[in-house]
Amino acid sequence: MPPRPPVDLSPRDQAIRSTLTILAVLILGLLANITVLGQLQHVVSQQRLTNTFRYELAEGTAPVSEGTVDKVLLTAGTPVALIDIPSIDVHEIVVEGTDSGTLRAGPGHRRDSVLPGQAGYSVIMGRAAAFGGPFSRLQELRPGQEFTVITGQGEHTYSVLGVRYAGDPTPPALGAGKSRLVLATARGPAFVPTGVARVDAELVSETKPAGARQTTYLTLPLADKELATDTSTVWALVFALQFLLVIELAAVWAFRRVGPRKTWTVFLPVVTVGGVFVADQLVRLLPNLL
Repeated sequence: MPPRPPVDLSPRDQAIRSTLTILAVLILGLLANITVLGQLQHVVSQQRLTNTFRYELAEGTAPVSEGTVDKVLLTAGTPVALIDIPSIDVHEIVVEGTDSGTLRAGPGHRRDSVLPGQAGYSVIMGRAAAFGGPFSRLQELRPGQEFTVITGQGEHTYSVLGVRYAGDPTPPALGAGKSRLVLATARGPAFVPTGVARVDAELVSETKPAGARQTTYLTLPLADKELATDTSTVWALVFALQFLLVIELAAVWAFRRVGPRKTWTVFLPVVTVGGVFVADQLVRLLPNLL
């Protein structure tokens, strides 16, 4: 039988196909970003942060406050501590900042709290599933288990008080000169957070003096709080979507002019890269403890 002639799609059908193609690329890109690519990104980020933090510890320049040794406010993503919880296989560099973008690199220290080991309350937040899920087993911790945190002031040992959820009573108020660490992550099925799980731990080693801290809970950006999203780069998402739309329109034009084979060869890599970039921006709009 002779081959069937190609069927010309109507403008409406072309628009539907283009829309479905873009949606498919975005969904696949998002899934790849928070699973496979996210895990790889987490490993690479942790290795880079480890090298930086080890160097700063050796040089005596690791942060002990919200600022650097030159009194410059720490940027988001700066390594500030190394948390080691052997019972749940956690060995992670902790960075400054807790917004969705920053927590892709590893657990983050909330800016309005003191650093671990210092007098007062310290808060470290980490993802439960995406980007390595460093705190995925946090709820397995039991009272009395010990773990360590290394900062620019040395190694600090903590003893777990317990795990608590929304509505549970909090531990007694902290006494003068004491230190407590709160570890927070998402509660619920993987990638479907239903609340926040917190682990309270008290310092059982020597308490260090707290460094200067400019940020308070009232001035802490909303994006840095538990299960918050980050909308600061929505403008980049808009441009990324526009770029993806232009590429799709160009692909439709090429499909009609040069044929499907050449069009797929040229545009598939470009559309894939565009989809991954858009997905990277979409991740920031997901809860930071996901």
